[in-house]
Amino acid sequence: MSGETLQVYFLGTAGALPTTQRNPPCIMVRRGSDTLLFDCGEGAQQQMMRARCGFTVNAIFITHWHADHFLGVFGLVQTMSFNGRTDPLTIYGPEWVHEFVTIIKTLARFNLRFPLESVELANGSWVRFDGYTITAFAVSHGMPSLGYILEEDSRPGRFNRELAVSLGVPPGPLFGRLQRGETIRVGTGSDSRDVHPGDVMGPARPGRKIVYTGDTRAVHDRIRDVARDADLLIHDATYDESEADRGSEFYHATARQAGEAASALNARTLVLIHTSSRYTDAQRHVSDARSAFAGQIAAPDDLDMIEVSFRDE
Repeated sequence: MSGETLQVYFLGTAGALPTTQRNPPCIMVRRGSDTLLFDCGEGAQQQMMRARCGFTVNAIFITHWHADHFLGVFGLVQTMSFNGRTDPLTIYGPEWVHEFVTIIKTLARFNLRFPLESVELANGSWVRFDGYTITAFAVSHGMPSLGYILEEDSRPGRFNRELAVSLGVPPGPLFGRLQRGETIRVGTGSDSRDVHPGDVMGPARPGRKIVYTGDTRAVHDRIRDVARDADLLIHDATYDESEADRGSEFYHATARQAGEAASALNARTLVLIHTSSRYTDAQRHVSDARSAFAGQIAAPDDLDMIEVSFRDE
């Protein structure tokens, strides 16, 4: 797993209304050979082409049923079909996801060449992939809405080469077997003995973790147990602090509240997204967030990519 890439493409970073610089929400995560979309706003296909990502998507996760978060699915599904896709595609989301997929099939006046499936998720639901899990958590947006956590499996601990040699393990293939969790036997005759992985491997190390809140008021107090220690916290920051009352009224967070969430959740990097069209840049947002969070802060433009590295444990 240590060789798997984990890249996050910000294909759409706008709020409810697109601007000339920002498309509606769409986040692509590439983890190894898997490609996942989290929300799929209008224009997602063109953004995927501009980012040179292609259209090979393994699953789509929708946070909620406001149109800026799902309108791009209709065109993307049609393009996939025209391009000859045959593999099934599953759309995950909160309640009404089954009706949404039925509508896509009903409106499509073309031959859908692959199975389009739906899975309803709720707070605490999880979906297992190879080497990682996607977990849903409830947020506060005035309607059934979810955030998502991508969390990799734990990594093996560090291999102690010197200790292995001192235990009689010769350098070479046996090192690899121990690192893969196998018990090996060294020596001959009465001097032979087993060497277990636990003899030469340090404690397990965490994999990488991405938390995406979707649209929400600040909810870090209720998600602390599941969302803590994210390497990347992608948080709603629709408004700057001068519009805090408006944010509360429309179930959105301010950039300062996003910073407070990042601090409370011990995030490594905070990403501010869903910027309202009333702002021409995100400088004030970054300043507001920095007043509450001392870690790294990013306010990406459309088509920016962040590669998530492992922590140094």
